[in-house]
Amino acid sequence: MPSGSIKRLVRDRGFGFIRDDAGQEWFFHRSSVQGSFDQLNEGQRVTFDEEPSAKGPRAGNVRTAD
Repeated sequence: MPSGSIKRLVRDRGFGFIRDDAGQEWFFHRSSVQGSFDQLNEGQRVTFDEEPSAKGPRAGNVRTAD
């Protein structure tokens, strides 16, 4: 399961980006967050699943790495 940290959140539009431990960036939508999107913060550690996407790397089942 990939892990990384929240690089950027765009709260008013409901999405963000994760930078994984290898340096790759992943897009995620608020609907893919397990828990509350509003509780996420930039720099916070998360784990996620890889999802297929025609537009590039996409993270699904995003959850905090407690």
